[in-house]
Amino acid sequence: MCHAVLVLIALAAGAAALLAWIYLLAGHGGFWRTDHRLPASTTQFAVWPEIVAIVPARDEAHVLPQTLPTLLAQDYAGPFSVVLVDDESTDGTRDVAARLDQGGRLNVISGSPTPDGWAGKVWAMAQGVLAAGEPEYLLFTDADISYAPGALTRLVVSTADRALVSQMALLRSDNPAERLLIPAFVYFFAQLYPFRWVSSRRSAVAAAAGGCMLTRRDALTDAGGLAQISGAQIDDVALGRLLKRAGNDCWLGFTTEVTSRRAYGFADVWDMVARSAYTQLRYSPVALAGTVLGLVWLYLLPPAAATAGLALLAVGAAPTWQPVALAATGLAAWAIMSVTYVPMLRLSNISSLRAPTLPLIAAIYAAMTVSSARRHFQGRGGAWKGRTIQDRASRPGTG
Repeated sequence: MCHAVLVLIALAAGAAALLAWIYLLAGHGGFWRTDHRLPASTTQFAVWPEIVAIVPARDEAHVLPQTLPTLLAQDYAGPFSVVLVDDESTDGTRDVAARLDQGGRLNVISGSPTPDGWAGKVWAMAQGVLAAGEPEYLLFTDADISYAPGALTRLVVSTADRALVSQMALLRSDNPAERLLIPAFVYFFAQLYPFRWVSSRRSAVAAAAGGCMLTRRDALTDAGGLAQISGAQIDDVALGRLLKRAGNDCWLGFTTEVTSRRAYGFADVWDMVARSAYTQLRYSPVALAGTVLGLVWLYLLPPAAATAGLALLAVGAAPTWQPVALAATGLAAWAIMSVTYVPMLRLSNISSLRAPTLPLIAAIYAAMTVSSARRHFQGRGGAWKGRTIQDRASRPGTG
């Protein structure tokens, strides 16, 4: 009797997970689809607007030769220049950047020490905005981002009346750690912030992808400027929220024209997630527990239910219909989960056969999230590139 009750409880939990995956497949903004690309536009400008790209760079000398020339070489019809903010680098970033200048488009400035209450990257962005003058558009981008020819023009003609157009850069997936973890990183981000919902004025969901954010300068100024998100460790999401909550239209989508050249090992991905995951949970132990339990229920329960059902069926330890139902429920949820992961794998040019491994990857990300909370309580929250940002839920933009 006890075994039968436990099987029924497991079956109920598995059925709930299956229903959740049916909803995620059909009703969660199509988060798993990767065909949400720049809106088609034939917009032409009588006078093309001025754009200034702002590149915060801290110890990026190794990657700039691969990326900065692709930005400086953009064949844009209007005025275009780049401000690179050397954020207290110690590896010669400023000199490397200066040598890469093409046609006098680049202005390299030395960033000043980060003031109290500011996150380092946001402070570098703010200094870039100050140095940019008064262009119509600001392109916030990262030092590791490479641009295909014509990418900037296609961004601009897609802006319409939007205050923000952001593209999720295609991240590297070359080495084993990247192939295992990077597509899932984007997948989980899109699940938290479905791109179609971000792009809809009817939805309150707001976000952006920090590698490529084209922003109308007047909209940013009217929203209070970067000072409103000064302490934000997740600066892209904070910027998207700032602009959308001010009543602006924003857009976020996928691309293969904007790519990251940064290489990640397993430890690099772990650090990237662990430095900000607890911030995303608003430093709440309750939210942490709920997130971990949610990951276990949504991602680990289906394969566990499938395995348990097949095992019970093999040994005949329960009425036949119960293990059959348990196995079928678990396999169905696992199958739907895998189907939703396939487009992200294909976007990264990775075999779809890896899709069923998503539960394992989710378990790793759950461990990263727990590690993020542990770092916070140890006073190491936000540690990145040798600089520790103290996590403070009360800072502007961190909630």
